[in-house]
Amino acid sequence: MSLRLNLVGLNLVGFLMLSAAISFSAAPASAATCESLASLSLPNTTVTLAQLVPAGEFNPPAPAGRAGGRGRGGPSYKDLPAFCRVLATSKPTSDSEIGIEVWMPAENWNGKFEGTANGNWAGNIGEPALAAALRRGYASAATDTGHQGGNGAEFSVGHPEKLIDFQYRGIHEMTVQGKAIVNAFYGEGLKYSYFVGCSTGGKQALKEAQRFPADYEAIIAGDPANYTTHMAIQQVGVALAVHKDEASDIPAEKYPLIHKAALDACDALDGVKDGVIENPMRCKFDPKVLECKGEDSNSCLTAPQVEAARKIYAAAKNSRTGKEIFPGLEPGSEMGWAGLTTKDAFGYAMNWLIYGVFKDPKWDYKTLNFDSDVTLSEKAGGDAEDANDPNIKPFISRGGKLLMYHGWADPLIAPRNTVEYYQAVLAKLDSVKNVRDSVKLFMVPGMLHCAGGDGPNTFDTLTALEQWRENGKGPEKIVASHMTDGVADRTRPLCPFPQVATYKGSGSTDQAENFTCAAPSRN
Repeated sequence: MSLRLNLVGLNLVGFLMLSAAISFSAAPASAATCESLASLSLPNTTVTLAQLVPAGEFNPPAPAGRAGGRGRGGPSYKDLPAFCRVLATSKPTSDSEIGIEVWMPAENWNGKFEGTANGNWAGNIGEPALAAALRRGYASAATDTGHQGGNGAEFSVGHPEKLIDFQYRGIHEMTVQGKAIVNAFYGEGLKYSYFVGCSTGGKQALKEAQRFPADYEAIIAGDPANYTTHMAIQQVGVALAVHKDEASDIPAEKYPLIHKAALDACDALDGVKDGVIENPMRCKFDPKVLECKGEDSNSCLTAPQVEAARKIYAAAKNSRTGKEIFPGLEPGSEMGWAGLTTKDAFGYAMNWLIYGVFKDPKWDYKTLNFDSDVTLSEKAGGDAEDANDPNIKPFISRGGKLLMYHGWADPLIAPRNTVEYYQAVLAKLDSVKNVRDSVKLFMVPGMLHCAGGDGPNTFDTLTALEQWRENGKGPEKIVASHMTDGVADRTRPLCPFPQVATYKGSGSTDQAENFTCAAPSRN
């Protein structure tokens, strides 16, 4: 878009664009105009659009567009400041076509770069994450990871390079090319680069720390799907347990019954009865307490339903050796069980097994073998699909900070897997100086998958990360809020694992200041 304006017919949009262009006059002499970035030369990458977007004027692309627009009913962008929007396509291999989008504040840039993440099977650009970063003064980048549509893995059939783009190369290309675009626009180097992601994005975050330690100074990894080759077995195993036969099926109407029983058994273990299980690792709930004494009803579980519920809580294990494959869900997660107990089995897991492992669209999950199929999944994933390598010494040695979090009530990705990864990192790098000051895990009581739930689940990890990396002040706690109709009705500190929020004994239990972080009780 040209900035040569007809001043006689100048409209509001033109005025805003001119004002933004004039503001660049104070920038370093080597800074570029937004439109000039269209001719920027980047390795294996072509800029397809460089456009100055006036304040409040961003209009998301249509849903069918490359950038995965939100369409009607999506988030509002009227509060966004003026920014330079750049679209690019990276082709690191002959079968790659990685879409990249970069947003850069026209004014008041904070000097930092934020890499944003994806969910599910990626396949689109996340404008809400870009917008959130822009509002904080960040230049930010997003990617579709090399394919269109995020509901499945069909794109990988016959395209192994596209699968690699999804697994890790797309995020790395977004980072490298995104930084180059930012540097060209502002004409000065970045102060800090951060990556923020949850779920698939949490896996992408850990992959960056493990495989590309120089990409970011600090990383946030939430509810990470980082052990796909094993996680898929457990997730499909839940559907198998519930739909083994008609008698095992647990109707959704019974989930509140099970949830209440779990709370009755374990809510008060932390000394505060608040509808949230603070530390499910202490909970010994057995759904057998709900077994029907007479006929089946919505106030009890039949014997087959009790057994199915037990399997949901239990770790998936190798049927031959008994070795754990992946942890089970925790007490407190019951209200979200519908995600894994669907009759068609969980879509993310099914896509990995159908297209990544068996390469057969007709594969029936009821044939799942908890021995041989685990081996097949591991072989298909190699070192690309999973992000569970605990050796992140190169990242830490550069001063990198890794902040992980996971909702204890996550009904999709078993939260204990993140605990196990954190513990594996500490065990692997125990001899590395300051490792415990470089990697921290915050477990979130009552939070579902990445957000929502009965517990305080709204919190700011990015500010904590900034203070940690920039000022050397590691977070001793992160205050979280529970919101009802936009109003905080409870706050509570999130504590570095293995510490838990402990009530001081006086004051409202809905206020964070009345809690302290302490080692969990051994009682």
